Amino acid sequence: MALFDFLKRSRPTEARASVEDPQVPISSANILEVFGLEAGKTVTVEAALGVPAVFSAVNFIAGTIAGLPCHVYKRSKNGRVRVDDDLAGILHDAVNDEWSSFAWRKYTFDQVLTGGRGATFIERNTRGRVVNLWPLDPSGLTVKRKDGLRSYEYKDGSRRKFTYESSEVIDLTFMLRSDQIRHRSPISQCREAIGQAIALATYGTKFFNGGGVPPFVIEGPFKSPAGLQNAANNLAEAVAKAKNENRLALAIPAGHTIKPIGADPEKSQMVEAQRFMIEQVARIYSLPPVFLQDLTHGTFSNSEQQDLHFVKHTLKRWIEQFEQELNLKLFGRARQAFYVEFNLDGLLRGDFKTRMEGYASGIQHGVLKPNEARAAENRADYDGGDQAFMQGAMVPVARLTADADKGTGNGN
Repeated sequence: MALFDFLKRSRPTEARASVEDPQVPISSANILEVFGLEAGKTVTVEAALGVPAVFSAVNFIAGTIAGLPCHVYKRSKNGRVRVDDDLAGILHDAVNDEWSSFAWRKYTFDQVLTGGRGATFIERNTRGRVVNLWPLDPSGLTVKRKDGLRSYEYKDGSRRKFTYESSEVIDLTFMLRSDQIRHRSPISQCREAIGQAIALATYGTKFFNGGGVPPFVIEGPFKSPAGLQNAANNLAEAVAKAKNENRLALAIPAGHTIKPIGADPEKSQMVEAQRFMIEQVARIYSLPPVFLQDLTHGTFSNSEQQDLHFVKHTLKRWIEQFEQELNLKLFGRARQAFYVEFNLDGLLRGDFKTRMEGYASGIQHGVLKPNEARAAENRADYDGGDQAFMQGAMVPVARLTADADKGTGNGN
């Protein structure tokens, strides 16, 4: 949908033959373009990424997920055991000969957070083992449903056509439509809010490119449409010349006046508007604004809480969606002995003092073994550190009461 098309439809440009005759335009410029709101301009992914807040949000979330450790585990009677096989190497190190695991995950979530969908083809050998993962260009992907089953038709760069079954494609979407086939893009769904940010940046660029002179209209004794047009052209050239020569004064013919129809950034609250646009983008991606470099509400006391908010309320849902899709497509629907899991411990570490107090409490209460705490800090094990410890000073209250009674002879 075209940006601000509703303005164009509801307020068509008025045409006049002269100042009084409605057959000739009153101005050579479209009123929307004067304010940087270009009629007919659509909000594309490329245009949206030109908004710093959108670019930052996409890169921050996608880059964080791409940098998380990804491991394969095997269920056992004593808990779980980390697996170090070919599939683990594919997911953690390199998904194929061309793509590292980081680059693959970053690309996938770049597509999800912009166009709304990221897909990957799973290449298996004759024994059914996964040998490569190949990211697909969403623009060449068509999702269909036939006989109740979902399938994927893909055209690569050479226009070759492939058809994949659902089990062969890792499919991540920002949000599915009601038909469970098509998807929603956060940029297209929120195009009005993002369009406002684009228009604000465009207006600011035009404002400062014009030497900080707001758009204006000319009033004077114009006797013909040609005279009106010439006056507008001459004044525009004079403003541009004054800007290039760093002159502050501008002379106009007697009997003519200039009236601004725009406002300077301070009066138009451009700074406040830009901050509001950051908050709008933060809402779209469920991000605390501090992660978009807006520290207006950031303090030393709440920064760590915002880290927790990001992990619990933003990152967790993406990680769970990714893990479940990987487990379904790599291991099947039946409960398998193997599963994929991302490690979020690094994002929840906190400061050194808090970590040490947490480790000490865990060891003293038998929750952690000393070597487990050392491994979390990337330190070598030590002998005897694989045992569970617990402080012996804690005893049941009933036992204390009984011992006291025995000591006074009241227990007999």
